[in-house]
Amino acid sequence: QVRLLESGGGSVQPGGSLRLSCVASGRGARNMIMGWFRQAPGKERVTVATINWNGATTFVQYALGDRFSISRANSENTVYLQMNKLKPEDKATYYCAGLEGTGFTTDSTRYDYWGQGTQVTVSS
Repeated sequence: QVRLLESGGGSVQPGGSLRLSCVASGRGARNMIMGWFRQAPGKERVTVATINWNGATTFVQYALGDRFSISRANSENTVYLQMNKLKPEDKATYYCAGLEGTGFTTDSTRYDYWGQGTQVTVSS
């Protein structure tokens, strides 16, 4: 069983930055496709960014441009989401998710393991 624990959320002003972290633990924590997804109040969950097991392949939602980036440190079983130039519309609960395997997918429905989420608020 794999467990995911997110951290790094909080409240920032527009234009600010946050870095979310997700630590995976348990059997199977390595060699996982990892992703960040977010859900705003009253809206559906959407894919923010995903990364394959060795970091060679990444995806960031096109609408986010170059404001967001995803990376991982396998030695620490950790995946990061760097968020810059935050906007009020980035306010959401951000979830880390994982899927065992060496492939790649951006489809949230395929991810087996989910963290509890971390809240991001952007307001002045």
